[in-house]
This record gives sequence, structure tokens and C-alpha cells, in this order.
Amino acid sequence: MQIWVDADACPQVIKEILFRAAERAQVLTTLVANTTLRVPPSAFIKSVRVRQGFDVADHWIVQQMQAGDLVITADIPLAAEVITRGAQALDPRGELYSEDNVRERLAIRNLMQDLRATGELIGGPAPFGQADRQRFANHLDRFLTQRRQP
Repeated sequence: MQIWVDADACPQVIKEILFRAAERAQVLTTLVANTTLRVPPSAFIKSVRVRQGFDVADHWIVQQMQAGDLVITADIPLAAEVITRGAQALDPRGELYSEDNVRERLAIRNLMQDLRATGELIGGPAPFGQADRQRFANHLDRFLTQRRQP
């Protein structure tokens, strides 16, 4: 089991939580981005820089991940693909995607994208807050705890 991070837009505070969890649980955690990332020296943490381009990091993650892995992403199409391939996806705000909710989130995302394109909707998500951080840490801890049990 590995953790893959769609790291281009992942908040630094979430990366820090992941770094601590990787060390504590001794699980390989790979951050994937199209820019150079600084990660702490660790046998359990690495970064991969992919070429620039639309969804390049997403495609790389899908090619590398295995069923049972965890992917950290706010990208709903990536989350849908991850779930289809038997892995789990967790949003940096702490929402655990599932087969039940990812299709609904994808439909809402597409609707919001259409509304923004027509100018009917302006703005984006609410600011990232302490509750988001705590929800993420709780889901990550549950996931790692479940993986440790025989």
C-alpha cells in the first residue's frame, strides 16, 4: 500500500500531515507535481516531477497506483478514476470519495464549471480552514489504522 499525492494544488499544511504520517506508519508516500517539490529526507517520502501539461500528474498517478493505495487529490475526475481502479481517494479538505459520492461530485463539478463559463457564478471554494485540516487528518489516520490491522 502506498499514498500518492496530486501535489500541485495540495496545501502545505496537508503535505506536513502526510510527511508525519508517512514516517509514523512507515508507508511510502509519493508527491507528484509538475514543479520541483521540497520534501524532508526520508526513506518513506519521495517526490516525482512530471512534465508540464494538462492532467500530466493525474495520468502519471493513475499509471503507477495499485488497488488498495490511497490518492490525495482535489481533482474529482482523478478521484473517479482512482476509485474505478480499486484504490481510495481523499480530498485535502477531508472528504473521502466513494463509488456512491464521486459521480455526484463529478456532476456538480461539471455544472459549476458550466455556470462559471457563462458568468453566472463567480468565485471558488471557501478558504481552507482548521476544520478541513482536522477532517483530513482523521480520515488519513483511519485509513492507515485499517491498513495496519491483519
